[in-house]
Amino acid sequence: MEQLRQATASMANVGIRRMIVMAGERAWSSQQVHALTRQLPGDWLWVGAAPELPLHCATSAMRTLLGREFLHAVFDARDGLDAEALAALAGTLKAGSWLVVLAPSWDDWLMQPDCDSNRWSEQSEAIPTPHFIAHLQHCIRADSECVRWLQHQPLSIPVFTPRPLWHAASGAPFDEQAAILDALLEMPAGVAVVTAPRGRGKSALAGMLLRQIAGKGLVTAPGKAATDVLAGHAGEHFNFVAPDALLANTDAYQADWLIVDEAAAIPAPQLRRLISHFPRVLLTTTVQGYEGTGRGFVLKFCASLETLTRYTLSTPIRWAVNDPLEKLIDAILLFDEPDISTAASGTVSLQTIERSNELQPSAQLQQMYRLLSGAHYRTTPLDWRRMLDAPGQHFIAAISKEETLGATWLVEEGGLDENLSQAVWAGFRRPRGNLVAQSLAAHGGSPLAATLKGLRVSRIAVHPLRQRQQIGQQMIAYVKTQAQFAADYLSVSFGFTDELWRFWESCGFVLVRVGSHREASSGCYAAMALLPLTERGKALTRHEQQRLKRDIHWLQPWIDHPLPVISCEEATLNSDDWLELAGFAFGHRPLEACLGSLNRLLLACDLPLNALRGRVQQRLSVDVLCQQWRISGRKALLAVMRQEAQKALEKCDEQQSIALKNRLLQLQFFH
Repeated sequence: MEQLRQATASMANVGIRRMIVMAGERAWSSQQVHALTRQLPGDWLWVGAAPELPLHCATSAMRTLLGREFLHAVFDARDGLDAEALAALAGTLKAGSWLVVLAPSWDDWLMQPDCDSNRWSEQSEAIPTPHFIAHLQHCIRADSECVRWLQHQPLSIPVFTPRPLWHAASGAPFDEQAAILDALLEMPAGVAVVTAPRGRGKSALAGMLLRQIAGKGLVTAPGKAATDVLAGHAGEHFNFVAPDALLANTDAYQADWLIVDEAAAIPAPQLRRLISHFPRVLLTTTVQGYEGTGRGFVLKFCASLETLTRYTLSTPIRWAVNDPLEKLIDAILLFDEPDISTAASGTVSLQTIERSNELQPSAQLQQMYRLLSGAHYRTTPLDWRRMLDAPGQHFIAAISKEETLGATWLVEEGGLDENLSQAVWAGFRRPRGNLVAQSLAAHGGSPLAATLKGLRVSRIAVHPLRQRQQIGQQMIAYVKTQAQFAADYLSVSFGFTDELWRFWESCGFVLVRVGSHREASSGCYAAMALLPLTERGKALTRHEQQRLKRDIHWLQPWIDHPLPVISCEEATLNSDDWLELAGFAFGHRPLEACLGSLNRLLLACDLPLNALRGRVQQRLSVDVLCQQWRISGRKALLAVMRQEAQKALEKCDEQQSIALKNRLLQLQFFH
């Protein structure tokens, strides 16, 4: 313990943090934690499900502590390891801190079920995660500054290499910050972006800018709680407006500068609209971390802007350069930045990359993850865990001269039991996983859609310097050939944009569904497309495509983006409509999935049906309808609309209505 106290004092002097991995039985590790907290003064934040210290936080709530700082913390990984929470916790620790990770017995850890897998493996029970744990243990063993304390072995503190003394930030801008600040203060109208890893002072820089500009500045961000550092540096010049409020009434918020903190977390369409209303805009974003990467944001969004000035911050401010804890977390979660300024030239070869029998993940799989995380800025450590250990994952790589230039990640879906698929279609069941397969049943027209087997394209990426060379299309064509006997169709779910749809259409996909409201994560309408491989797959695709063509006349008014669907309008009810309407009236199918059939029902029936007509035909808001007809809220309104649909079906054909009702009610008893 005396060695530990000396090491701790030295860490504070040189401005670094380190990790202690404490592996053993639960009672033993709990006992050692309490011994540590008595020996080393600090905050000692406990992160885990069953707190054993006064200051504690659940792993799921770790993000609420962003912007705060702690001295020493314990991360309980004995039942499971939430990688995002681990990285977030590391980002809150002050210089001089230990991050104590509690682990199961070192030798048993590989095959112990990991409760965190319940979030991402889509299995009914927790599964072991041997590939990730082997990778984690390899990184820990390879790190000379990480302390391993195993049960039945004495605590041994290595002799660390001496480091220079460190001086904490005084509040004045560092050299990097000062140079960027001077440039921003002289900037003409336009957009600037500052990217940096966590802890480099980009939010502080934004606050300093607010304090020094001559005119008025506004701040917006995904959440106000994460702007504390910015607010602290801006002082009385801090003026926060939420993105939604800003967009709802831009005329009321005139300013010379708009500062968007963590801009990559705001959907691109919203961000583009925000930028258009202000003469000068500063975007800040983290280029890599637990909330995803801003690298894809820089490549995609920033590249679409006509005038953009880009700045980067590399020197850490809250701890010293080459901090051991940051270095170890980067190695475990692949946060290190790959060089994307060059790419191998020449033809590419396509390969199926399987998870090897060796537990340590291959360099190939690590390259693919880095490429995918660079292209999709919402990629997080949860995806890395899923890639390594979730069942039913497949990978295709495009390789040139041993460099990975393209990556496709596929997920097995479907194959549900007939009764379960019908229960999903009726809205009575929603088992875990099977994103597209379940949506085809829950929102599509076929109760047996989820019985077919699909391969969903979860992610696809091509190196930015090799894009527009048909490498993406080549990978999909390769998948189509390889999967002909393994699945009925390929599928993809994506935020609909014309550019993205042109890509998927060029690969042979058929659009089968577009949601009726914009997704919060992307700012786009959720779209689904299929590429059939078997006769069953072709029949399902034809059925869903025809349904979309038949309904598009009624769907398009709900969607403020023209869709590439040729209308095949019919005003009369058919057998598919009757089945779907029964699912809405007597089951729990969502209104949005039944807009076409409900419109045709309202044309066929002369009953008043005030709630249905108001919502479906007149597209009145839920609030307006509830106030107009004195209904208590959204759920109550939906219940009223289901009752009105029942009355309309009975009026049109009572016998058919009763038969379908009996059929539907049987499905709710399926378990």
